[in-house]
Amino acid sequence: MNDLVSVIMPLYNSEKFVLDAIESVLLQTYQKWELIVVDDCSTDNSAKLISGILDKDSRVRFVQFEKNMGPAQARNAALELARGRFFAFLDSDDIWHAKKIETQVRFMLKKGAPISFTSYELIDEDNSLKNHVVRSIDRIDQVVYLKNTIIGFSTSMIDTAIVGSDFRMKDIRTRQDASLWITLLGRGFTAYGIDEILTKYRVHPNSISANKLRAVKQVWNLYFNLHNLGFFRSIYYCFFYALNAVKKRVKFFS
Repeated sequence: MNDLVSVIMPLYNSEKFVLDAIESVLLQTYQKWELIVVDDCSTDNSAKLISGILDKDSRVRFVQFEKNMGPAQARNAALELARGRFFAFLDSDDIWHAKKIETQVRFMLKKGAPISFTSYELIDEDNSLKNHVVRSIDRIDQVVYLKNTIIGFSTSMIDTAIVGSDFRMKDIRTRQDASLWITLLGRGFTAYGIDEILTKYRVHPNSISANKLRAVKQVWNLYFNLHNLGFFRSIYYCFFYALNAVKKRVKFFS
């Protein structure tokens, strides 16, 4: 059985964080993985830092774009190269706990889960904990997800033996992850949560923005224009999205 885990990592101007992200993969207790890093034409020293790792571990594969294509295309390029049964996603500024892959693969094989995700905690730019945890829930179908986009992308894993490997990210600048889950859950798959904190999600100064109106507009565009959910369904789900976003913000600042 192919139990290789393909880790998908887009990279753009992340020299301050990318080595921590990669180190968290290298330190995994589960050893059967490959890490595919796609550099989206970074203008800082990110690519130079990666080159120093390639000679140390052959499981790390590195691709460089000649022009900036956006994170969706970077992820799609990695998906094209992925050879594993399981696809996992890690952004270049986030960090995994050492048992993340092992715990998730064991859970998915036991449960027969097509998609899984975990709880995660927030850290700042200096790796300090923000004293805030986003808890997973037991299971999510498309209806639940549209109301509360709770799946942290860097916590997620897909079993391609169940889902297939023919999916790709929509070529949009934001919300590619939400679009992917809407698509896969819309095919009837269920995402199962693991209530263990296995990922550290980095919050930048503008990550939690006061401009909630802009966020709702992006979600509206995703629901109404890109996924054609219809006017009233889009209104309905956007309302719950906004409500849950407010609840998360209150918890974060409480």
